[in-house]
Amino acid sequence: MHSEMKPVIPFEPEQSEEIPVDKNLWRYEIKWDGTRILTYHDHGSTRLFNRKQHERTPLYPELAPFSSYCRADSVILDGEMIALGADGKPSFHEIMRRDLIRRTDRIQAAYRAVPATYMLFDIVYLNGEWVHRRSLQERLDLLQQIIIPNERIQLAPAHPDGQALFQVMCSQGMEGIVCKRLDSSYTLGGQDGRWIKVKNYGDLIAIIGGYTLNGGVINAVLLGQYDKQGKLRYIGHAGTGKLTREDWRQLTERLMPHTISERPFVNKPDRHQDAIWVQPMYTAKVQYSEWRWQEGRTLRQPSIQAFVNQNIEQCIGPWI
Repeated sequence: MHSEMKPVIPFEPEQSEEIPVDKNLWRYEIKWDGTRILTYHDHGSTRLFNRKQHERTPLYPELAPFSSYCRADSVILDGEMIALGADGKPSFHEIMRRDLIRRTDRIQAAYRAVPATYMLFDIVYLNGEWVHRRSLQERLDLLQQIIIPNERIQLAPAHPDGQALFQVMCSQGMEGIVCKRLDSSYTLGGQDGRWIKVKNYGDLIAIIGGYTLNGGVINAVLLGQYDKQGKLRYIGHAGTGKLTREDWRQLTERLMPHTISERPFVNKPDRHQDAIWVQPMYTAKVQYSEWRWQEGRTLRQPSIQAFVNQNIEQCIGPWI
């Protein structure tokens, strides 16, 4: 990779409850429930990195034939890699079936089993020039000029009415919307209110600190996050979500060797009688409808979207 094109940290939206209403100033996009991927192409070489600057090139062979979808000699593209669930909606669980693979002999099977689509929404660098300081509108125009959409590579669409788009996301049970100022530059490694996300539901990464069994297989996990003092606090248990019976069976094999006798949570979970405690080491992305601060500070309707590889020290809750 050219020295100028080493991986960057992408611009992130801030979270907001309000949808801005000035349609001449804002662009409204679907918040895709996938994984952020930046594409770096230079001197005939194409490489992919996620938002944490970890390389993902081998995992998405659909982006390898670069000239079939992009007319540029060198470029940094920004977008979201998504996969659809059985209900036809973007599913974080499905795209993680691709993104978490670490054995190269399994990549082709996953590629066939889980078709992915790259939803492109920005461009940072083009033909030897950094374009991130230009306005979003100008960058979108550049994308339109160089991208040749196909079944697997799409330009992320926008909707003229943010309120209407958000209502559709809510009715479909989808994640929410992203609102972007059309005059906004792209701040590398930045996060501010020129881009905002309005979410239909909350999500977080939680640590598994215990589980319950049914017929020798895990049927629910007890979840926690660290407080500012480094103590693990129970925040709820989840047995529903996008996981298959095979997923639960694999989790059982993974967790059982790490069973411990002492409760790892500082507070007592509501399901502690039949719980089996486990060494805090595995993490999951959890979706929830609200965080109930009055009722023991637990999550309402938590459901597991996927198991993820995250450093447990980074799973810190919003406690004072």
